[in-house]
Amino acid sequence: MSDSHPARGASRFVSWGLHTYWRFSRGLTLGVRAVVLDDRDRVFLIRHTYVPGWHLPGGGVETGETALEALGRELREEACITLDGTPDLFGVYFNRRISRRDHVLVYVIRRFTVLEVKQPDREIAEAGFFPLDQLPEGTTGATRARLAEILKGRPASANW
Repeated sequence: MSDSHPARGASRFVSWGLHTYWRFSRGLTLGVRAVVLDDRDRVFLIRHTYVPGWHLPGGGVETGETALEALGRELREEACITLDGTPDLFGVYFNRRISRRDHVLVYVIRRFTVLEVKQPDREIAEAGFFPLDQLPEGTTGATRARLAEILKGRPASANW
């Protein structure tokens, strides 16, 4: 027997409508960042062409993409680096500077391959490995905080 009761149909429509409203009005955004450490404990940082400071490589997770796929894509694009194993998820951070719904996953990567030296392009002005005690001037506070949490055992913040 078919379900033709008008109240049930209306209820399903209202439920679908509310789901659609919440999805588009309160959507979560998700990003990934990589703490790439070489065998000499140098960290890979990038300087963008469009925002000041030195940052950990990373970016947004696209529709239909897993966080690890996004991490691999961003590392190839921004650093010319590929993953040689599964990275360790260090933490999840709320990034209120981007939006009220943005979160960043931070991964620690020690097994990787540098495909080539990253050359400047439209997005990346400079990139390279830096000793932890000689980070470039302009390294962002969030980048310094993540490194201190990971490498110096400082308490992890909930916020980027």
